[in-house]
Amino acid sequence: MSDEPQQQPGWSPRDPSVPAPDPASHPDDSEATDEAAGTGKKNKEKRPGRTGWRRLVPTWRMLLGAFLLVALLLCGAFVAGYTMVKIPAANDTATAQSNVYLYADGTPLARDGEVNRQNVRLDQIPKPVQRAVLAAEDRGFYGEPAVDPQAMVRAAWNTLTGKGKQSGSTITQQYVKNYYLGQEQTITRKVKEFFIAIKLNRESSKDDILEGYLNTSYFGRNAYGIQAAAQAYYGKDIEALGAPEGAYLASLLNSPNAYDVATHPENRGQALARWNYVLDGMVKEGWLKQADRAKIKFPQPQQAKPASGLSGQRGYIVQAVEDYLTDRNVIDEKTLSTGGYRITTTLEKPRQDAFVKAVTDKVMKKTDKDNKADRNVRVGGASIDPATGNVVALYGGIDYTKQYVSNATRRDFQVGSTFKPFVFTAAVENGSTTQAGAPITPNTMYDGTNKRPVEGSAIPFAPENEDDRSYGQITVRTATDRSVNTVYAQMAVDVGPKKVKDTAVALGIPENTPELNAYPSISLGVATASVLDMTEAYATLANHGKRGAHSLVTKISKNGTDLALPRQETKQVVSRTAADTTTSILQSVVDGGTGAAAKAVGRPAAGKTGTAEEDKAAWFAGYTPDLATVVAVMGADPDTAVQKPLYGALGQRRVNGGGAPAETWAQYTADALKGTEAKTFDLEIEAGAEAPVDPPPSREQPATPPQDGATGGDQDPDGDNGGTATDGGQQQGGQANTGGTDTTGGNPAGGTTGDDATTGDATTGATTDGGADATGGTATGGADTTGGIDNPVGGLLGGGDGGDGNTGGGNRRPAGNGNAPPN
Repeated sequence: MSDEPQQQPGWSPRDPSVPAPDPASHPDDSEATDEAAGTGKKNKEKRPGRTGWRRLVPTWRMLLGAFLLVALLLCGAFVAGYTMVKIPAANDTATAQSNVYLYADGTPLARDGEVNRQNVRLDQIPKPVQRAVLAAEDRGFYGEPAVDPQAMVRAAWNTLTGKGKQSGSTITQQYVKNYYLGQEQTITRKVKEFFIAIKLNRESSKDDILEGYLNTSYFGRNAYGIQAAAQAYYGKDIEALGAPEGAYLASLLNSPNAYDVATHPENRGQALARWNYVLDGMVKEGWLKQADRAKIKFPQPQQAKPASGLSGQRGYIVQAVEDYLTDRNVIDEKTLSTGGYRITTTLEKPRQDAFVKAVTDKVMKKTDKDNKADRNVRVGGASIDPATGNVVALYGGIDYTKQYVSNATRRDFQVGSTFKPFVFTAAVENGSTTQAGAPITPNTMYDGTNKRPVEGSAIPFAPENEDDRSYGQITVRTATDRSVNTVYAQMAVDVGPKKVKDTAVALGIPENTPELNAYPSISLGVATASVLDMTEAYATLANHGKRGAHSLVTKISKNGTDLALPRQETKQVVSRTAADTTTSILQSVVDGGTGAAAKAVGRPAAGKTGTAEEDKAAWFAGYTPDLATVVAVMGADPDTAVQKPLYGALGQRRVNGGGAPAETWAQYTADALKGTEAKTFDLEIEAGAEAPVDPPPSREQPATPPQDGATGGDQDPDGDNGGTATDGGQQQGGQANTGGTDTTGGNPAGGTTGDDATTGDATTGATTDGGADATGGTATGGADTTGGIDNPVGGLLGGGDGGDGNTGGGNRRPAGNGNAPPN
C-alpha cells in the first residue's frame, strides 16, 4: 500500500498558488464547490435580505394572512351575533306615556301623547298605496336582502361629512326599529337591528314585514299606522285612498312635521317635491302609467282635528315647543311622540293669561257673528323678555281645536312697515349716506313724494304711499312716524338691500324667510316672517343690539334623566348706537305717530305699526325696556285658509296696526308689567339724532279766522301713515315758530304752520280738538296737499279731498283700493 494520501473520488487538490477563499465573505462557496465536485447538492442561491423602507411594507403573505384573519373574525362575530341576538317581544309604543308640559313655575300647562293607531291587514291597503310607500322608502324591497350594507355605509358617510342625517335602512330594518326596538341612535341598537332584520327576513314573509311596517310607522298628527294617517289627513279609511293620497302619506314618512302642508304652509314647496319624487318613482318602477301620472293633482289634506285636550292656547304651545325641540335637534319627532317626557317651558302663566284677555277685550269682543268680514279675523302674538330671550307668552289663535295653524309661528303673512326699523338700523350700523352724501340720521331729509322713483338702483322701483299720499321733504323721524314708503324705499337703496337683509337676519329674522330678498322692495315688509320671528328681532333692539336666540324650554327630562338643551348665548349683533338710535325714532311713533294708541301702556315705549298688502294683516311691534311684544291681526277664510282683506272687520272700514293691534299690545303690556317699576330707555344715540329737525315752511300765510261750519282734515291716529296734521305742524308738536301741537291742532296765539295751512284764530287762538276720532278735525282747513283725511278709520267728521288752507275739504274719501304696497 502506498504511503501517499488517497485521493477521494470527485476531489482534486487545491493549487497552492491560488489564495484560499474567505469563508466569512463567501459562505456559499463550499456549497458551490461541493456541487461542482459532484457532491449532489442542489445549486440554490439565497434571496438577499430586505433593507431600508422596504422592511416597512408588508409582504403579500402578510397581507393574505391579515385578510384571512379579519375574515375569520368577522365570520365569527357574525355567527356569534346571529346566535346571541334573539327576536324580542314587541316594544311598548302602543301604550306610550303622555308628555307633560309645564309653565315656568312648574304648574301644569298641557298634556299630550295618546297614541292613535288602528292596525289593518295588508290586503286592506290598496296596491297603489303600498307601492307608493315602496317608491318612497325601499323600491327593491321584494327582491333584495333584509339589510343593505352598502346603503348603511353610504348613509354613515353622508352623516359624517355633513350631508344630512340618513338612516340607510331598508323597510325591514325600519320595521324592526319601530316594532321591536326604539328610536334611540346608538351603536348597540343598530347592531341589534342588523341581526334581528336578518333573522326576521328568514322567519317572516315580505308581506308580513310590509304589513307590520305600515301599521307601526309614524305619519305625524299623532297618527301611528297608515289607517290612522288616512283618517288624520283625509278623513277616510285606507281602502278609499289611491295613488295621489298614498304618495302624500308616503312622503310624510321622511319628515312628518315638515311635510304637513296644512300645519306648515311655508313648506309646501318641499312637500310637493317629495310627493312628485314618489310618483315619479312609481312610474320608473312600472307601477304607474305615465299617462295616469300626468293627470294626478296634489290631494290637499284636510285641516287637522286635534284632541280636545289641546283646546284653547294649549295646542298652539305644544306645537311650538315640539317645533323648538326638533328644529334644534334636542330630540326627534318620533322619539318625542313615544311620550314620557316632562317639559318645563319658559311661559309665565300670569302673562299668558293677560295676553288671552287682551286679545279677547280688544279684538274678539268687537267681532260680530253676523258680519262676514269678522269670520276671517285671526290673531297672533308673542312676548319675549329681552334680557333672557325667554318667550313669556304666546298667542296662537282663538282655539287650537278651531283654528289649527298657529298665527304666532306661521310664515305666510307680510309684515308690512314693521320691517322699516331694520332699514334704519342698517343705515346707522353701516354709516350709510344719502345719494347726496348726507349721513342718515333721524333728522336727515328725504323726499316723501308719492310714487317717487328710487335713485341709485339698478332695479326700477317707484312705490306708492298709503292712500297715494305725498309728503314732500320730511325727516326720517317724521317718515317713520307716518310710515312713508317712498322714503324708506330710497333709504334701502342708499344703505344697500343686501346690508338691510343682513341686518334683519342678525337681529333675528330667519335667513330663509319667504320673500326676504335683497331688492329695494325689502323696505316695505314684503317678507313673511312670523310673529315670533319679529318679536325676537324687536327684542334685540330693546336689548341694545344684543341678541340671544329665543328660548321656549328650560328643561326636558324622561325617567329622571335630563336632555341637553341649546346653550343660551348673547351676542352683540349690531352696535348699541344703531339699536338705540332706532329705539329713539320708534319712541316718536308711539308718542305722536301711527302707534299713539300704545301710549295707553302708561310707561315709556317704542314701536312700529304695519299693514300688509291689501290690508290682509295689521301689525304692531313694540317694546318697553323690559318686554318686547308683537301683535298681528290677520285675515284668513276659516274654511279654505285663503288670506282675505280685513275691510269691514271689527266694526271698522279698515283695520290698521295703530288700531286693534296697538290697543291689544298696550293692554297686555300694562298687565304683564303691573307691579313693576316703569323704566326709561337708557339710550346711546348717534350724533345729530338728539332733537327732531323739521323743514321750514314752503311759504307763510297770515292767520285766518275759522269759517263757520267748516271742518278741516284730520289725522288718522290708527292709520299707519298717520294722516296729515290738522294745522300743518308736526306730530311731535312742531317747532316753536309754528305753534302746531298734536293735541289741539292749533296755536293759542295764532301764527302760521309748516304745511301751508292756517291755524287758530289770531284773536282767540283756540281750535277744536284736531285729530281725535270723536270730532274728526279742527275748525280750520287741512293741509294743502290733501285737505282732509284719506283714511276713514280716523276722524269720521273731518274734511275731504278738496280742502285748502282756509276751509274744510269736500266729501270724505273712501277707503283705499287695496292696491297700495304693504305699509
